[in-house]
Amino acid sequence: MLQSSDSLHKSNAPASNPNAYNPVKTVTAPVDQATIGRTLTIKGEISGSEALYIDGNIEGKINMPESRVTIGRNGKVDASIQAREVVIMGKVTGNIECSDRVDIRSEGSVNGDISTVRISVEDGAALKGGIQVRNEVKHKEQPHVQTQSKPVEAPKALAATASA
Repeated sequence: MLQSSDSLHKSNAPASNPNAYNPVKTVTAPVDQATIGRTLTIKGEISGSEALYIDGNIEGKINMPESRVTIGRNGKVDASIQAREVVIMGKVTGNIECSDRVDIRSEGSVNGDISTVRISVEDGAALKGGIQVRNEVKHKEQPHVQTQSKPVEAPKALAATASA
């Protein structure tokens, strides 16, 4: 009997510490992403700081300035979108303001104006509206240039003097 209790003791040793052989699994995903499912309809304003995947219907405004917004194949968005990155595989009606890039895939469609630094439109995509492609460096320097009012006023004064 002593041997059997020793063998039980040996077999219980790993069971008393289950983490010794199995690493603890983390519950959080490597990339935080919120998902709006196919059957959901949201009317109003959506804002946040994590990536957003939309496969349902959105009406209103999407404000995710530091994140990526992806409109899935089943997604229908009737809203203005402000985000770092926008990927469109569904339908968007509304203006898009993007600080990095807009990617309209072949099955995607946009009806609205786009303002971005980079844009990609695949063959087969539908786009109706204006496109403004900004230079990232100039966009960042713009507030600095606008604060200097003296050089702007000098040419006006010269023009007024030349006219008189």
